[in-house]
Amino acid sequence: MKILFYSDTVFSFGGVQRVLAEVAKALCADHRVVILTTDHHTDLTMYGYSESSVQFDYISYDGCPTMEHLLCKGYSFLYKNILPHTKYTSELYSKSFFPSSYKSKLIQKINKGNYDVVIGVHAYLSLHLASISDKIHAKKIGWMHNSYEAFFEKENPYLPRLKAFFKYQIPKLDKTIVLSHLDGQRYSREMGLETEVIYNPLTLEPAGRTDWKNRKFLSVGRFSKDHKGFDLLIKAFALFAREDSAWTLDIVGEGPEELYYCSLIAENRLEDRIKIHPFTKEIHTYYREATVYVLASRWEGMPLVLMEAMAYGLPVVASDIPIAKELMEGKNVALFFEKENVPQLADRLAEIAGQCNLQQMSMNAATYAQTFKINAIIQKWNNIIKR
Repeated sequence: MKILFYSDTVFSFGGVQRVLAEVAKALCADHRVVILTTDHHTDLTMYGYSESSVQFDYISYDGCPTMEHLLCKGYSFLYKNILPHTKYTSELYSKSFFPSSYKSKLIQKINKGNYDVVIGVHAYLSLHLASISDKIHAKKIGWMHNSYEAFFEKENPYLPRLKAFFKYQIPKLDKTIVLSHLDGQRYSREMGLETEVIYNPLTLEPAGRTDWKNRKFLSVGRFSKDHKGFDLLIKAFALFAREDSAWTLDIVGEGPEELYYCSLIAENRLEDRIKIHPFTKEIHTYYREATVYVLASRWEGMPLVLMEAMAYGLPVVASDIPIAKELMEGKNVALFFEKENVPQLADRLAEIAGQCNLQQMSMNAATYAQTFKINAIIQKWNNIIKR
């Protein structure tokens, strides 16, 4: 079969980009795979594309006529702020969700390729496909890369005031893939939308195993406001450090909140025990040197770092967000704390640091992570694509 992934940025650091690469490369074993991207630069060495048969096509949009732009913006404002969110108004909004001149270009790109399946990568591009679904001569799949909560309910949701639009448009696709069974249940219950659940794959092969005697916590992710909870982790580690003088904390990431995190570290005089490191292609060195992984997130879709950390044998301290509990509860690989509860996180750090069965948790984590290897995940993709 000929498969097209429709994505935006492909050649940059990010969980979506890594998952897309692993799935696309694995599907090449049985299919011809093309990625249609809006990226303006190409680095095929990134994520191993240069060693695969994945092909690329490019689509750009250089603006639209002034009147078309004004009409799109005007109706968008009306829909989001004034009009009732009915099926009728949502259908009208689909006409202006993105400009018709770009729609024509996208339709032509997809149909000219004679694809059997086209997959929208993430919510916005899945909505793009839904809005032109009647013009596309291929099976259409939407692939969500975040949680229901992140799309519609967090303080600054990814789809602001677009819940009804999503509800009425996404069913135009043939299939919708989500990251967790809990999300699948919410879509069914609150939107009447039936979905398929496919977990993200383990995106790396562990190069070695952790030394569980190192006494080092690790956390990895982008430094964005009110997401990964690095501020909560630093505050909790400061409480933990009042009673402990041995354990350290490595935080790997970059983003706009970095100066704030540095100020929290300095405020608590922990510069010698908490280190911030930039993103690196050599992330395995941090996994190998750590003892325990900490996920302090306020919300997540399906964090790849959990599988990666466990693959290196790292037990986990995690916030009790739904996806973390769905993945790890009852596996004897993690301790949970109430989301955003700093004192409780500090208690869990102390508890796992004193665990006498830390080595057993490490072995459990490494074994459990193998269930997310790409071969098992790609079988589920093939079942959906061929159905």
